[in-house]
Amino acid sequence: MRIRILRALLLGMAALSHAQISHAHAPDAQILPVESASRVGTVAKHLAAPESLRPCCAFGYDLHVRAIGVPVPFYQIGNVLTVATLGKHHYNDSRFAAVKNIAGLSEEKSGLIYSHRGGFIDIAHVRDTADNTFYLFTRIYPRLGSDWRLFYSEELGLRRIQLKHFTPPSSPAERYTLAAWLAGHLAFQLAQWHEIAQWYGFQSVAGFSEEVSAFSPEDLYSNLLGARLAINVILQGNAGTTAKYNAAMDVALRDVLVKLGAVSEAETGQKFHEIDGDWWNSKRRVPDKFLVLNRNYDLSETRYPTPVPFERTAPYQLTMPEKVAGYTLSQLGQLQIYTGNDMRGLKPPEHFYEPSQFPALAEKAKYADQIQLQKLNK
Repeated sequence: MRIRILRALLLGMAALSHAQISHAHAPDAQILPVESASRVGTVAKHLAAPESLRPCCAFGYDLHVRAIGVPVPFYQIGNVLTVATLGKHHYNDSRFAAVKNIAGLSEEKSGLIYSHRGGFIDIAHVRDTADNTFYLFTRIYPRLGSDWRLFYSEELGLRRIQLKHFTPPSSPAERYTLAAWLAGHLAFQLAQWHEIAQWYGFQSVAGFSEEVSAFSPEDLYSNLLGARLAINVILQGNAGTTAKYNAAMDVALRDVLVKLGAVSEAETGQKFHEIDGDWWNSKRRVPDKFLVLNRNYDLSETRYPTPVPFERTAPYQLTMPEKVAGYTLSQLGQLQIYTGNDMRGLKPPEHFYEPSQFPALAEKAKYADQIQLQKLNK
C-alpha cells in the first residue's frame, strides 16, 4: 500500500512540474505558427467527403484483442510509429483505404508516437481531422457567407454542419484565410462529437464496442494538431489538388513531430511501460473499456497534451483562435446533431445537440466512468 501511495504522489508531482521545466527544443512560435494567406490559392473541386475514420489505436502498447482474427475498428497491429515510419499521407476518400490500413497494406501508416512536448500523439486522429479540414474548406470557401448546410453520415445522431449568413471580408486573402480557419474549427467539432459518440455507444463495426477509445488521453490533442496542420497547409497554397495536399501534409506532419520531440519506437514503448497500471492496464485486452484507465474529457479548442508523468520538457499548447480577421468563428457555423436511427445510450435531443451542450455530455461520461472505476477497484 505504501508503495502505491508513493507512486501516486510521484505521478502527481511529475504532472505538476510538467509545465515548469523545459529543455532545448524548437521555440513555440516556430512549432506551429498561426498563419494567414498572403494570396488566394487554387481550391480543389468536387472533392469526395472522407468515407470513414481511419482505424485508430487503443491506448497502450503490444496490445491483444479478445476476438482473434476479427478486425477491430480501433486496433492496429504494431501500434507504435516513428517519424521515419509514417508512410505517405493519403486523403481518406475510400472505405477500401481503411481496409488496407487495418491489413497493414497501405503506404500510409497510423499508430501512436510519444513526443516530449506533445505527449502521446495518435496519427490516425491527426490525419482524420486534417482531411475533414481540407474537405470542409473546399466546400466552405466558394460559398463563404451563405446560409446553407452540409450533411455528414450518422454517428449516433445525424451530423449536420450549419453555415450562417454573414458578409465576408472584402480582401480575397482574408476570405481565403477565414474559410480555412472556419473549416478547422468545424472539423474539430466533428472530432469532439466522435469522442462523445463512442462513449455513448457508437459502433463503426456492428458488435464491437468503441468505449475503450472514447476520451482517450491523446485523442483530442491529436485531432487539434491535425486541424492546425491542415489549416497551415491550405494557407500555404496546397489546397488545389489532393496530390498537393497529401505531399504538403507529409512534410508538415514530419516537421511538427520533430519539433515536438518525437522519440524512437523503443522510447515510446518504454513510456507506455512507465505508465502501465496508471494510464492503461496491460493485463486487459481490446476492446475492454478499462484497458484505458486515464481519460481526458476536456473538449477545449485551446489545450495542452494530457500531462505525462515524469516528462520534464514543457508541453506545447495548441490553440484554435476564437476570432479570425475580426470574425468570431463560432458565430459563422456549427455542428448540429439531430436524432439518428439508433441513439443507443444517448437521449434524443429536443431539436439538436450543438457544441455548447457537448461539455455537459462529456462531464456525464466522466462522472459515470469514475463510479465504474471505483467499483472495479474495490
